[in-house]
Amino acid sequence: MANKATKASKTSKVEQVINKYRNCESPTVWWIVFGLICLLSAGTRFYKVGEPEHVVWDETHFGKFGSWYINQTFFFDVHPPLGKMLIGAFGYLTGYDGLFPFVKPGDSYEGVSYLGMRVCCAGMGAALIPFAFVIVWEMTKSLPAATIASSLILFDIGMLTLTQYILLDPILLFFIMGSVFGLVKFQAQSHRPFSVSWWGWLVFLGIMLSGSVSVKFVGVFVVLYVGLHTVADLWEIYGDTKNPLKLVGKHFIARAIGLIVLPMVMYCIYFYIHLEILKKSGNGDGFYSSAFQSQLEGNSLFNASMPLELAYGAEVTLKNARTGGGYLHSHIHLYPDGVGARQQQITTYSHKDFNNRWLIKKWNEEPEDWDDVESPVELIKNGDLIRFEHVPTGRNLHSHREQAPVTKRQFQVTGYGENGVGDVNDVWRVEIIGGEEGEVVKTVVHKLRFVHYLVGCALMSHNKQLPKWGFEQMEVTCNPNVHDLNNIWNIEDNIFPKLPNTSFEIYAPNFFEKFFEAHTVMLQGNSGLKPKEGEVTSQPWQWPINYKGQWFSAIQGYQVYLLGNPVIWWGNLVIMAAFLFVYLIDSVRHQRGVQEDDNAQARSDVVLKACSWLLVAWGLHYIPFYAMGRILYFHHYFPALLFASMLSGVLLDYFIERLPSYLPEVVGKNSYLWSSAILYAILLYSFYLFSPLAYGIHGGSSTDSNSTVHGLKWLESWEF
Repeated sequence: MANKATKASKTSKVEQVINKYRNCESPTVWWIVFGLICLLSAGTRFYKVGEPEHVVWDETHFGKFGSWYINQTFFFDVHPPLGKMLIGAFGYLTGYDGLFPFVKPGDSYEGVSYLGMRVCCAGMGAALIPFAFVIVWEMTKSLPAATIASSLILFDIGMLTLTQYILLDPILLFFIMGSVFGLVKFQAQSHRPFSVSWWGWLVFLGIMLSGSVSVKFVGVFVVLYVGLHTVADLWEIYGDTKNPLKLVGKHFIARAIGLIVLPMVMYCIYFYIHLEILKKSGNGDGFYSSAFQSQLEGNSLFNASMPLELAYGAEVTLKNARTGGGYLHSHIHLYPDGVGARQQQITTYSHKDFNNRWLIKKWNEEPEDWDDVESPVELIKNGDLIRFEHVPTGRNLHSHREQAPVTKRQFQVTGYGENGVGDVNDVWRVEIIGGEEGEVVKTVVHKLRFVHYLVGCALMSHNKQLPKWGFEQMEVTCNPNVHDLNNIWNIEDNIFPKLPNTSFEIYAPNFFEKFFEAHTVMLQGNSGLKPKEGEVTSQPWQWPINYKGQWFSAIQGYQVYLLGNPVIWWGNLVIMAAFLFVYLIDSVRHQRGVQEDDNAQARSDVVLKACSWLLVAWGLHYIPFYAMGRILYFHHYFPALLFASMLSGVLLDYFIERLPSYLPEVVGKNSYLWSSAILYAILLYSFYLFSPLAYGIHGGSSTDSNSTVHGLKWLESWEF
């Protein structure tokens, strides 16, 4: 009898602990569980954060960008600046000098203070798990749901891999989850509007939203999510007839200030800091207009280094005046057989290069004595007929009635002749846009059009790339539509010692002009991204099913492979489908007037509302990728994955909680404990099995390095 009493007492104590956990009767229990989650987050994310000791995947880009911030060197990238600025700040504050070149993946970090940048990025990645815990807690007030949801993110090896390196992704995910965290904490203050804490969380939310968009443009999806929540909240406030319209107006204005004005101001501040830091000329200059470049130290346009007026005999570069336009360029390579005349290629190129240099000549004279100091200077005027000789190769800029290589309705532009001697198809008429007859052509200032003398078409460049035979540079054509905006050019470099140099500072753009130009260039670059040769890309339908991963480090001896934990990823899909079924059943029951007891109905309503909003967030962060024309990668799915895992956590807890009511009393009594134990055992074991993919597969080659890992190749499309 005593033994039975002891067992009953132990069972009772276990049940008491479980009930305290399930019902969160004590704040101490909440903090113990939250602390454990934080410790596990830090432990898994910082473990082996310094390995491998070489450049991994896109660290070659973002580490390099961080270096350029430290060195104040201007560059071009398709993403907004905040994430890269933070990487630069992480490096600077932890002793990195910005001198490592980050040439290619696999380069050794020996002697480089790279660890601080990795630790800071991993720290932001580790914060995702406590963020998820608090988000689900605020949405459901269920400690088990918060624990399961955060555990699904904690034990996902894909999320672990993506957040351990010098990348934008951990920073982006941090701001996305920080935004949702700020949203739920702000909504938790709804019972005391306009209090200090209410305003504090509103400002915090606005700052997090600005950070999301300022790291990558896809951060706009969380802005839309918060916007939908805000509209729903305002609608409820408006629908409460006890609230006067004046109060509704105050709520609207407060949210407009905190969630629209503040993020926009912060976004502009990030760009101002970005443009103030990057003062020195770099390899990104050529993507921007000549006026933009005139403020970069070391650029040929900086500090009055060129003549203002253009003269015959000047050596120049021509830049297409559309935003993001390149330089008129040629090289020794010919157009291939079957592509118009087999003459020298003419392209535009976005980087400064000696092959961008052209000599301006009279249409009917060779520059025999133009270098003579005593010879008179003849200025080029609006309407003059000229020729362009490519300085490195001696070929003239030439066009004829052959089809252009890509844009078939336009004419081919080539390099023709020998040492500047060509034919009448080399003659072009210079026109100043909006200029008067006889007006002298000016460097940078004037927008110019070059019209072919015989064919009557205009020299044009656009954003269409040539095939690999043209080194994927931009096509140059002669456009029969003379007034096309892509036909406009300006003189950028103007080398002519006989004319005095002048200052271009008065033509430099202000901050807002540079701000809008930078965005046009970024958006054009983003939409035009194409895969490099041998680069692994993917399609959105492949992401949720974990169809194929991506090598982070593929060198012999230490290999890292980005792949989601299949138990979690496939489980998320099953649970998402289960939620839709549960939602349908609940809607039918509600329509038919079937009622549960008040507590059960309230619990169901909370769960279904939380899951509905998390499903909306998942859709906003996933479905738009189907409409994108740019190149896509596997890691683009990870923001959506966060919401899918939180949804799974909420619904799994709901199922486990209701399980005892569907089982016999003897079995159901301990079903909550056993089902929870089985769930966490599966998560832990799957993490253990697949963790070598994140922490490194050691060995000589991918075929013999780790037999355990190769036994886990559940899909043929997995490449490890």
